[in-house]
Amino acid sequence: MSGTQALKILITGGARGIGRGLFRHFLRAGHSVYVLDSNTAELEHVKKTAETWKSASSQAVWKASLCDLRDRANIKAAVEDVRITFDGKLDVLINNAMATEGVGAGRPMEDDSDEIMDDWDTKIAVGLTAPYLLGRLCVPLLKTGSSAPGSPGTIINISSTRAYQAEDNHEAYSAAKAGILGLTQSMSVSLGHRHKIRVNAVLPGWIHVMNERAEADGSSAGWEEGLTKEDADWHPAGRVGKVDDIAKAVEYLIGSGFVTGQEVVVDGGVGRKMVYPEE
Repeated sequence: MSGTQALKILITGGARGIGRGLFRHFLRAGHSVYVLDSNTAELEHVKKTAETWKSASSQAVWKASLCDLRDRANIKAAVEDVRITFDGKLDVLINNAMATEGVGAGRPMEDDSDEIMDDWDTKIAVGLTAPYLLGRLCVPLLKTGSSAPGSPGTIINISSTRAYQAEDNHEAYSAAKAGILGLTQSMSVSLGHRHKIRVNAVLPGWIHVMNERAEADGSSAGWEEGLTKEDADWHPAGRVGKVDDIAKAVEYLIGSGFVTGQEVVVDGGVGRKMVYPEE
């Protein structure tokens, strides 16, 4: 796909966090973007904001729709609307959404309550099952793409360095993020051989996204708000990550026609550090 050609892009979890940053980045670049999110308040806010991200001369279209990614019927209806909105063609599917909150979140796995299993079900549904279903349903749209004749689309799955580095009581999150790496590998082979659709994954580390939400838009807080010198120094790259770092990785994967089945880690080098207990 040409880096200068306007693309049609679908992003899940596009009303806040990394997803919102990707929405803004690609809309500003002149691409048409369709975003899905389950947070009604953030979605309504981004609908009021998105038009200001477009340049005056841009012909890009955008749409933001409410979608519960735990609900397969919701997903199917959303993809049908994407088909109608984008005239049956899609260049990029970015599976970004993840359930990060829940009643059982953070509880030890041996907890005897039902909530912890509800949290597991939600994270696996949103973080692993939904990307698989979206990939399946979007194949007819991705097979031809829109950027150039005979140029299929691509799928980018947003995983996490927590697929490899875990914290206490994050089994569901880590399992979903590790699972999507296996899904990426398998889909890249299956869809590549059959349709020349490329599938890759981005693994963000610490990406500071406190500014990517409605509350932050209502204040004058800068991107670095809440970060310390120690936070920056922890990273061999010398700072905490920004949404733009993920956008650049996604852009690379969109434009690299010979790259598929790969994992791009964006963590400022933290994953390469040997860490010892403090004395």
